[in-house]
Amino acid sequence: MSRPILDKIYLNKQLHKKSLAVLLDPDKVELETFDVFLLDCVENHVDYFLIGGSLITNNIMGEMIAIIRQKTNIPVIIFPGNSLHVEPNADGILLLSLISGRNPEYLIGQHVIAAPSLRKSGLEILSTGYILVDSGRQTTVSYISNTTPIPHDKPDVAACTAMAGEMLGQKLMYLDGGSGALYPVSAKMIKKVRTSIDLPLIVGGGINSTEKASAALEAGADIIVIGNAFEKNPALLTEIAEVVQNFNLSVA
Repeated sequence: MSRPILDKIYLNKQLHKKSLAVLLDPDKVELETFDVFLLDCVENHVDYFLIGGSLITNNIMGEMIAIIRQKTNIPVIIFPGNSLHVEPNADGILLLSLISGRNPEYLIGQHVIAAPSLRKSGLEILSTGYILVDSGRQTTVSYISNTTPIPHDKPDVAACTAMAGEMLGQKLMYLDGGSGALYPVSAKMIKKVRTSIDLPLIVGGGINSTEKASAALEAGADIIVIGNAFEKNPALLTEIAEVVQNFNLSVA
């Protein structure tokens, strides 16, 4: 089975090349100015678009993907909150298993419901161990999933959780502070997880400065994700993109 996105992620990891993903929440996107924003993403060499969220009330995901297709060649990956968030016009979907929690609905329940439609969709399935980390406040994902995040200062717990996910066959690992995080996943936790698994590591939540982006990359994140931060500070996209590009130049 073809898996271009996953193969590219693994190749980049092998080459020590970092990537930047932009998380787009359909409830916060203004379609009137969306094409301008997309051109900005192209200019800043964004590698992936993640579309979705824990709670989506605005059903424009399909329209967003159509516009992205018209304006860019950037891969579109669904970041689902539940089994309803399947859009076959995307390139792939993060099949998230919330391994940091103990709610069976988000470990396997929603996946069983979505499996038939996913099989028919033609989407590239990216099996992902999803680890929610405390970020100083309750986030939408922790509330909706009814799970307790891993404490911010418990890197060993995160590392053991990631190891278990890898042993269970996950292909990617995602450390997330959640939307609106007060602070990001710590560099200490990222480094501990990075040294404990061989999988590509995605890190998001609370990355709202170049310093935090640099810290995540230096600690071992292969892909960093920004979302709410650039909504408040549009210039941040360019600034963080430069951090990623400079990091890649330094290891080239």
